[in-house]
Amino acid sequence: MISISIQQHSKSFNLECSTIAPDKSISHRCAMFSLLSDETSHIKNFLLGEDTLASLSIAEQLGATVVREDGEVTITPPSKLTEPNNILDCGNAGTGMRLYAGLLSGVEGSFILTGDRYLRSRPMNRVTVPLRDIGAKIDGRENGNLAPLAIRGGEVKSFRYNSPIDSAQVKSALILAGLQAETPSYYREELLSRDHTERMLNGMGASITTDEEGWIEIQPLTQPLKPLNLTVPADPSSGFFFALAAAITPNAQTTIKNVTLNPTRIEAYKVLQKMGAEISFIERENIYEPIGDIKISYSGKLKATTVEENIAWLIDELPALSIAMAVAEGKSVVKNAKELRVKESDRISTVLEGLTSCGITTIEHEDGYEIIGGELSTATVNSYGDHRIAMSFAIAGVIADIRIEDISCIDTSFPNFFDILSEITTFNLINS
Repeated sequence: MISISIQQHSKSFNLECSTIAPDKSISHRCAMFSLLSDETSHIKNFLLGEDTLASLSIAEQLGATVVREDGEVTITPPSKLTEPNNILDCGNAGTGMRLYAGLLSGVEGSFILTGDRYLRSRPMNRVTVPLRDIGAKIDGRENGNLAPLAIRGGEVKSFRYNSPIDSAQVKSALILAGLQAETPSYYREELLSRDHTERMLNGMGASITTDEEGWIEIQPLTQPLKPLNLTVPADPSSGFFFALAAAITPNAQTTIKNVTLNPTRIEAYKVLQKMGAEISFIERENIYEPIGDIKISYSGKLKATTVEENIAWLIDELPALSIAMAVAEGKSVVKNAKELRVKESDRISTVLEGLTSCGITTIEHEDGYEIIGGELSTATVNSYGDHRIAMSFAIAGVIADIRIEDISCIDTSFPNFFDILSEITTFNLINS
């Protein structure tokens, strides 16, 4: 296991993050959605992280021809997806497993989806149950709740599904299945989750619309979609770690460049802005996603806040936001966030355990927590194999001396994280 020791950094910095990792969610979808075309997709700036490369490898195993050259990935789909001769390994990616489950439910053949030990402990009933209801044949441990998942693909029925969970992964899995039904399908969630799937598929020629009551109508595909031709924007969730660093370091500022400004992806920046950080958005547009720059500057000590809305838009950034809450003035509260318990780790207990080690007073609730702002003290924190926990406490190390255990997980989503971190602080990697 590799750990990291980060020495407190006391100087301000002016960091232009033009090398933030490409967006993970969009990269996953590029690998999968290219299979719905009959022409070659051209994708620049594809995230070369372990999880997204796993999705790309699965596309190859299903018959696609994948070429990586000169910073571009080209994906040429087969005339018909083929039955693989081996299991399909999703790595650590819930996105990969859940979306491929939806896609493969409507494809003739036998498929087995697995992942690392962390992914194999995450709940899959949220997708396997509704997929079974429309005719998918899926089995796995705990009656299909835990991977490996065995899928016997074939015909799926159209549906009208009011989801009890606000989840882009569940929504995307059902959309991918609905595209393969014979008649229109309908999906609804209480709060709009990330909508990359709808945007990208519509950009490729699909017909996915939402009415005034929030029902998403999915028209079945009658012909292959147009190929993708895009440059993957920077990941705002990855960029947020360095936005946090600027917000908590006196006289610091940073610019996150060429990032998706999709409203469902920048809510954490809005919360940090509400807490007192100086943040501005400079927006451009393209066919798939709004893209632009985000500028963040330190503007004094942060103020405590309450987060209880738009949780589906914050689920990846709440660990980093918790660091901001830990150094803010007053008591911050997070509610309605039970979904945090079924991510790469139980992020409620993991975040609070780490903050308690740093001398911060916290109170745990079933669906959230309270954090009393204070001063971070020297500590050792266990990431439990969760990349966002590891990176959040690495940024805490900008203003405190922190050792983080198990950091290899960071490669799943942000391979050059430490290259950027080295520009604002010093650290030592420790083999332990």
